[in-house]
Amino acid sequence: MSFDLDKMRARMTTLKTKGGANNRFWRPPDGESVIRIVPTADGDPFKDYWFHYNVGDNPGFLSPKRNFGEDCPLDSFVRQLWQEGTEDSKRMAKKLSARQRFFAPVLVRGEEDQGVRVWGFGKQVYESLLNLVLNPEYGDITDPDKGIDLAINYGKPVGASFPVTQLTPRRRSSPLCPDDPEKCHELLENIPDFEELFAASRKTAVEVQGMLDEFLLSDSDPEENSSETTKYNSKKEEGTSVDKAFADLLG
Repeated sequence: MSFDLDKMRARMTTLKTKGGANNRFWRPPDGESVIRIVPTADGDPFKDYWFHYNVGDNPGFLSPKRNFGEDCPLDSFVRQLWQEGTEDSKRMAKKLSARQRFFAPVLVRGEEDQGVRVWGFGKQVYESLLNLVLNPEYGDITDPDKGIDLAINYGKPVGASFPVTQLTPRRRSSPLCPDDPEKCHELLENIPDFEELFAASRKTAVEVQGMLDEFLLSDSDPEENSSETTKYNSKKEEGTSVDKAFADLLG
C-alpha cells in the first residue's frame, strides 16, 4: 500500500492555512508585493470592523458598540471625555475612539503555498480599491479566470513621517492559478473565516470595563503606546499609533 499523495498535499495545505489566526493575516513588507484579491461566496470581498486601541497594553479589540450594537463602557467613557471639552480630555477621547479597519482575502504572488490570507488596511486604501472595483475598464478584478493582480508599494517616501501604501493594477488580466487551475477550488474553499479570526478580539462589556479600570488606574498615556513611526525612527503622527497597534493585534 502506497501513500495517497493528493491526500498528503491536502494535509500540508490545511497545516499551512489553518495553523493559527496570526498565520492567516498578511501585512505588506517594505517595497513591492503583488497580490490578488480573491472572490468570496457573498460577492463582497471587503469586510470592515471597528477596533479600540491604546487601552493599556491591550493590542486592540472589537468595539462592542460599533460592531454588534452592544453596551460598551469605553464608548461611554469616550463620550464623557468629549463632553468634558478640555484639550486633554479631547486628546484622550480621540486616542480611545473606535477606529475602522478594512479587510480583504488575498493570494500573495510568490507565496501561494501559504494559501489565502487576510490583508488589513485603512480607509484611504479602501477607497482606492473601491474606485478600482467600480471602474468598468477593469471588470471583476477578483474573477479567478480573468481578474487582475495588484502591485502594492509600501514604505515611507522621502521626506514623509510615516509609510504609505500605493496600489497599481496590472494592465493585463490573468488566471488566479495559472500553473494549476484545479488548485483554485482548493484555495477558494479555504478562505479564512472572519468571525473565527477575530473571535479572540471580541470582548464583553465586563471585560472592557476591566481593561478600562486598569488603564485609568495606571499612569499610561494613550499616545505613548506603540507607533509605527518607531520602525522609522521619526516623530509620531496622527494615526500611526493605530497602525502599529493593529500590527500588534495581528501578531
